[in-house]
Amino acid sequence: MEEQTIQQPQSQKPQFPSEVITLPSEGKYYHSESPLASGTIELYYPSARSEDILTSKNLITKGVVIDKFLESLVVDPRVNLDEMLVGDKNALIVASRILAYGKDYKADITCPSCNEAREVTIDLSNIGTKAVTLPETNVGNTGFEVTLPASKAVVRFRLVTNGDEKQIDSEMKAMKKIVKTSTDPEITTRLKYAIISVDGNTDRTFIKRFVDNMLSIDSLELRKALVKNTPDVDMKFEYECSECGHTERMILPLGVSFFWPSSQVE
Repeated sequence: MEEQTIQQPQSQKPQFPSEVITLPSEGKYYHSESPLASGTIELYYPSARSEDILTSKNLITKGVVIDKFLESLVVDPRVNLDEMLVGDKNALIVASRILAYGKDYKADITCPSCNEAREVTIDLSNIGTKAVTLPETNVGNTGFEVTLPASKAVVRFRLVTNGDEKQIDSEMKAMKKIVKTSTDPEITTRLKYAIISVDGNTDRTFIKRFVDNMLSIDSLELRKALVKNTPDVDMKFEYECSECGHTERMILPLGVSFFWPSSQVE
């Protein structure tokens, strides 16, 4: 009697198509054991259930809707969005928008020349990455050094992660509740998170005091160094006014229709 092969039942888990996205950092600033060190990340195409996340009033109110949306798309469960560099997360945001609703993004733009408002269609597939010199091999987020022009202090700083952004946002909200002031401490708060050491001193209290008393010229130099070394997407597009013909590279306007184009559907 001929032996029969028993077919194992297939998993009932739905299989969605996916795309592999290249990170602006190419994985060079992650620890070697991190799945992000490969320099790529695989994303599922968004589904109707993904849209449920995007339209969740509870998640929108809490300010976590985009993170939850991205987490639902990441194929590898080992990926922790909190350890992802902000520039790499920006790449995921653009890529997931393309996967969800296509490359064409309609936005309202006011021409800086003739001041006429027009709806333009932006091709998101043309959004590239910043020209940043990356290391040859994986070095992790071990930091960079810059000598400040006024104080001559040697500051070592690291790149800011998505987890840092959450803490910065939480800290700023807490400070505004405690201290009623019109001053926005965003610049100093971000610098405090980015700095690893000042002249070799890693004490956090010392670093915070140093930032609070930093001269503007030193602050500017440090912020320029951060931007220069941060891998990111180039969030600019080529704008041409249909009214006056003015052309300019403009920052991509992230309006409501970027992730919620369905709001335009009656």
